[in-house]
Amino acid sequence: MDRAEVDTSIRSLIEPFNKKEVELSDDTTFAGDLEFDSLTVMDFVAAIEDEFDIIISMNQQAEIENYGQLVDAVTKLQGS
Repeated sequence: MDRAEVDTSIRSLIEPFNKKEVELSDDTTFAGDLEFDSLTVMDFVAAIEDEFDIIISMNQQAEIENYGQLVDAVTKLQGS
């Protein structure tokens, strides 16, 4: 999958978690803009891991602060 396909898939996965219907951009932050708490993050990461058949380590999760970083990380993990 290329970045655009990963982006489209993640947008559909994030919908049920995006309670405030925040407009997503690469700069959208999970903690600030989307107001994800730790439980929401865990559920969302699990959904991504299932969808893409990847594992996002705790270290990687700690480095991902915004939507664009997530799309880049998933795209990169798909290739490895």
